[in-house]
Amino acid sequence: MTNDVVIERLLLLSRELGREDRQLAILGEGNISADCGDGTFWVKASGSSLSSMGRDDLSRVPYGSVFELLDRDLSNQEVNQALEGMVCDPAHKRPSVETFLHALCLTEGGARWVGHTHTVSILQILCSKLGAEPFLQHVYPDEIVVCGRHVAVVPYIDPGLHLARSVRDVLRKFKEEHGHGPKLLLMVNHGPVALGKTDSDVLNIMRMADKWARVLQGTYALGGPQFLPEEEQNRIDQRPDEDYRRTYMAGT
Repeated sequence: MTNDVVIERLLLLSRELGREDRQLAILGEGNISADCGDGTFWVKASGSSLSSMGRDDLSRVPYGSVFELLDRDLSNQEVNQALEGMVCDPAHKRPSVETFLHALCLTEGGARWVGHTHTVSILQILCSKLGAEPFLQHVYPDEIVVCGRHVAVVPYIDPGLHLARSVRDVLRKFKEEHGHGPKLLLMVNHGPVALGKTDSDVLNIMRMADKWARVLQGTYALGGPQFLPEEEQNRIDQRPDEDYRRTYMAGT
């Protein structure tokens, strides 16, 4: 895939995630990224709006520059200065403070495309006293097929370096337990991150996670969720026909 195609698809993904009627993100919320395959990745510039992004709202960043800073003790001002200096092209805008998170999702998480939003329906649960607990089991098959049998969960941490370090730990532990990275990462009191193999995959994960949250809210209003039995959840995840459908929907 050429660089121009990556940019074109990133911008399309951005506008789909930023559609006002979907209530996934407003104003400058959320961010997107994609791996370039050459040791760099594209990520949303700080303050840009997903719904109206143009080519000038994307910044290209080398992974090496990100990981060099990840374990350093930097102030917020030093982080901002570092972000401005790590772009491949001096003409690019300062990348999002979530650049560290995206770099980890694209490496430790095994994704090629990443989308992060502040989805209303999901935040209504993540900001409640239940946190991410309702998402640890499943209530219908398609959420397993699209969002994965298991989700990764990160407690609330101020966005930036500290959050990225926590995400790194969670991704590594998830990979040790399940043999692969997650498709959906939930940050309590913050929002969801979709880790996909393609841009379509990211959009599918985010839209299904939104539906999942809406369904959960409805079940709590009617006495509580009736989770699928554990063996059924595992069976759905491992069915060959569901794996084929998963691959087809992701465009891989």
